[in-house]
Amino acid sequence: MSELSEKSSKPTTRKPGKSASKSARSRAREFALQALYQVLVGKNEATDIDLFTRDLSGFHKADSAHYDALLYGCSEQAADLDKLILPLLDRSMAEISPIERAVMWIGVFEMKHCLDVPWRVSLNECIELAKEFGGTDGHKYVNAVLEGLAPQLRSHEVQADREAGRARV
Repeated sequence: MSELSEKSSKPTTRKPGKSASKSARSRAREFALQALYQVLVGKNEATDIDLFTRDLSGFHKADSAHYDALLYGCSEQAADLDKLILPLLDRSMAEISPIERAVMWIGVFEMKHCLDVPWRVSLNECIELAKEFGGTDGHKYVNAVLEGLAPQLRSHEVQADREAGRARV
């Protein structure tokens, strides 16, 4: 599987199913997704979920600072993230799977606030999360929404990719 490195926009190779090869940031996104699912479905507080999540197997391999940014940033800014996402939906927010919604939160949050993560990396990582944890075609929906928001949230990067022939948005 070809993936974009977080340090550059050059493709890197990662073997599917090999959790040992996942980056600390990828792991942080996975744990944040699990935690945000609990925010959405269980209506739990982020601080309570955080304590539980940090005790899960493998958390020590995650980028805890990125996990914190995603969990607390997405849960605190949920309404603002939803306002950005909603215009790109073809259904109500209530009809969106909590997994896909949380993945979209992660993508939108990263594009808005994690400027060290290239937009295409964030997009790719979110598609992979949706493939692994979401419904059968949920990744396609996540892709469409995040790709639709990229020109608004990362206009300079998207424009540079267009000029270089790397973006179709």
